[in-house]
Amino acid sequence: MVQSKYDISFIILTWNSANYIDQCLASIDEIRQFKVKIYVIDNGSTDETRRLLKNWQAKVHRAELEVISLSTNKGTTVSRNLGIRKAYNNSQYLCILDSDTVINEKAMARLVQTLESDSKIGIVGPAMKGLDGQIQNSGRGIPTLKIKLFKVMPFVTLRHKGEQMEMISKEHEITDVGYLMSACWMMPAILIEKIGLLDENIFYAPEDVEYCLRAWKRGYRVCYDQDALIVHAWQRLSRKKLFSRHNWEHIKGLLYLFRKYNCYFNRPDYVKY
Repeated sequence: MVQSKYDISFIILTWNSANYIDQCLASIDEIRQFKVKIYVIDNGSTDETRRLLKNWQAKVHRAELEVISLSTNKGTTVSRNLGIRKAYNNSQYLCILDSDTVINEKAMARLVQTLESDSKIGIVGPAMKGLDGQIQNSGRGIPTLKIKLFKVMPFVTLRHKGEQMEMISKEHEITDVGYLMSACWMMPAILIEKIGLLDENIFYAPEDVEYCLRAWKRGYRVCYDQDALIVHAWQRLSRKKLFSRHNWEHIKGLLYLFRKYNCYFNRPDYVKY
C-alpha cells in the first residue's frame, strides 16, 4: 500500500467568512498528532476573507495550506469537489469542514478511531455545540417530502411533528443516522473511489443528504459520534432572505433528491437507523 503524504486533508469552503475563518484555521493549525493539509476554496468572497486567507498562507505553522480562489460563487458541490480532487489521492482521511467551526485534536483523533474500528463506516461526524452552548441536531433522519411538508405547515403542532420525524435518539457513543450535516464529516479518502464525488446537480443543498444516501446505498454506515465534540457557529447567511437564490436552489435540490432516491414518503430500505 502506498503511504499517504497526509494523514488528514481538510476541505473548507469560504464565502464572506471573515468573522469565522481565523478561528477555524487556527484550530486546525494546532493539531500535532496528524500530518495535515488544508484546502480552502473561496467562493468569490466580497468581504475581508481573501485578505485573511492570504495572511494565513504566510503564517500557517504546523499544517500546509492551499487556497483556491474562485471569481464567483460556484455552490457547495462544485467548489468542494475542487478540493476533494486535489486531496483524496495524497491523504488517508478527508475532513469536509465548514468555515464557521472550531475543531480540536481530541475530536479529530476520536473520529479517525471510529472509522478505524469498522471498515463499513463510510462517514462519521462529531457532536456540534453552538455558540449558545446547545448541542445541534447534526445527525438526522432522512428528510422525505412528507416530512418537509409537515415542517412548513402553518400549524405549530404539525411543524413540531415534522421536526420530531427527523430526530434520532442518540443513546450510544456511536449512532447510525440517516445523514450528517456536512459542517464536519470525516471519511476515508478511499470512499471517493468507491462512491464518487459530491453530486454537482445540487448547487447548494441537500448535498449532505444525497451523499449520505449514496454511502448507505453502497453498503456503508453513516455514524454520529457523540464522544467527539466541536464548536459550530452555524453561519446562515443564505437563509436570511426568504426568496434568496440559495433558498430557491435548496428547494430545487430537495426535489432532485426526492426523484433520485424515490424518498417522497419513506426513506429507502437500505438506510438503517
